Amino acid sequence: MTQATTGPAAADERVARRDPLRRLLVRPELGALIGAVALFVFFSATADAFLQTSSFSTVLYASSTFGIMAVGVSLLMIGGEFDLSAGVMVTSSALVASLVSFQLTLNVWAGVAISLAVTLALGVLNGLLFVWTKLPSFIVTLATFLMLAGANLGVTKAVTGNVASDSIRDMDGFASAKDVFASEVDMGGVNVNVTVFWWIAFTVVATWILLRTRAGNWIFAVGGNADSARAVGVPVARTKIALFAGVAFCAWFSGMHLLFAFATVQSGEGVGNEFFYIICAVIGGCLLTGGYGSAIGAAIGAFIFGMVNKGIVYADWNPDWFRFFLGAALLAATVVNHLVRRRAER
Repeated sequence: MTQATTGPAAADERVARRDPLRRLLVRPELGALIGAVALFVFFSATADAFLQTSSFSTVLYASSTFGIMAVGVSLLMIGGEFDLSAGVMVTSSALVASLVSFQLTLNVWAGVAISLAVTLALGVLNGLLFVWTKLPSFIVTLATFLMLAGANLGVTKAVTGNVASDSIRDMDGFASAKDVFASEVDMGGVNVNVTVFWWIAFTVVATWILLRTRAGNWIFAVGGNADSARAVGVPVARTKIALFAGVAFCAWFSGMHLLFAFATVQSGEGVGNEFFYIICAVIGGCLLTGGYGSAIGAAIGAFIFGMVNKGIVYADWNPDWFRFFLGAALLAATVVNHLVRRRAER
């Protein structure tokens, strides 16, 4: 009897190896990956220009500009919160760097550093207000969104007399900063914007944090059940504040790309982009309730966004249909993610 119950058939199921299909089914980005492949095949068949290297480079660029932010937003959503100020914060960071550099005649790198400090402070402020007031993050960051949108326009008009910042193209440090934030890399005769490589780097770092560090465990824990996480010693408040600061850092980086790509910034830009960041994260498998998702999925969601955005143009369709297709992609990915997750749990 002892031998019969201790043989291979009675092996502990907790250490048993799962088959590859089952491991694949529990990945949150599976639905987004299926959708990305389907869209790629669809636009490849319907738009002749889609597979041209220059066109695909444009798709990657469009994906990267939203993907960098989507990665930061995905971590915050896994932690169970939202940041509706993320879109205008990108513009705020660019305006701070531009206005400070131009008005004080500083090297633009000084403006970049000041902008980083200010933007991180805004992210920490969002986190502190959320922790102190215990209001939903939706309300806290909605208030921040409105204040930043008003401040962007009001301060810019007060300082420059216009709705846009002054050009800093001829200022010291502009060329070197452009190399970092907005240059292009020649790859086999095709120019690829540096933001594509930064997007990949942000995704890799965020994935490493989520899957290989204690902080990643904390993020999943506070998003799944903050009270239970607190009961086992997870620093819930610090984790959430850090996640808001992470979104702010991504906003600063995106703002620097915006500034050095065009040398001037329109104060009204960024309004509404926060919803696109959230859409990319949700398409990528992040749950609105928190505790589930991945940075890779958010990156794939941004790639879907870029394909839809540019694929419609390459297919010579009316661009007014862009939001329709984006909404359809969101709905399809959400349904697939839900069904796959339920099946994996069973």
